[in-house]
Amino acid sequence: MTRGLLWRLFYRASLGDHAYKFLFEPGPEDEAVALDCETTGLDPRKDDIVAVAAVRIKGNRILTSERFEAFVRPEDSQPGAESIKVHRIRQRDVADALPMRKVLPELLRFIGGRPLVGYYIDFDVRMLDKYAMDLIEVKLPNPQIEVSALYYERKYGDAPPGTVFDLRFDSVLRDLGIPPLAAHDALNDAVMAAMAWLALRDMKARGARIPRERPGRAAPPPTGG
Repeated sequence: MTRGLLWRLFYRASLGDHAYKFLFEPGPEDEAVALDCETTGLDPRKDDIVAVAAVRIKGNRILTSERFEAFVRPEDSQPGAESIKVHRIRQRDVADALPMRKVLPELLRFIGGRPLVGYYIDFDVRMLDKYAMDLIEVKLPNPQIEVSALYYERKYGDAPPGTVFDLRFDSVLRDLGIPPLAAHDALNDAVMAAMAWLALRDMKARGARIPRERPGRAAPPPTGG
């Protein structure tokens, strides 16, 4: 029995609200959800979500008509100057929004048991887990699909020692020929992550790799969720 399955069994047994048992049921066949959160900072322990978006993926299609997006009123911290520079969401922009504890139930119903796709998706899930622990007393059990790890495997997985790698999102999009949308918008970031995943999945199925250019210093691969 795998460690991931053991954790899912543990979470299911610990579930505080059995109305959310659907999170532990397999999602519709060949479906996933791309997810992104904009936050007041980068520390899940003390920072809050100010916007969240998710879009469903079915087969090779990104169903932008089936999406979830919401501004969120933070309760423990507020957007500071540095975070506002990134996502341009000010305190007054979220003053009338619902808090995450009110937004989360609808988001969980939208996600269901589908795998979660994202660029450094572990951070987004850790942010959501804070609220999930209050609502359902367990962390989100959904499998995670990490775009940066898949990109690393396609471009750097067979790299010789000393290879420099670049995992920036704009570099991923450029190498995959994906036109960039306005960055640090939760819905745009979710859609771009979905496009990147579909492109990388297709490359893996075909055995295709991304060309490398520069030699340099080696580093360990990224880890997904």
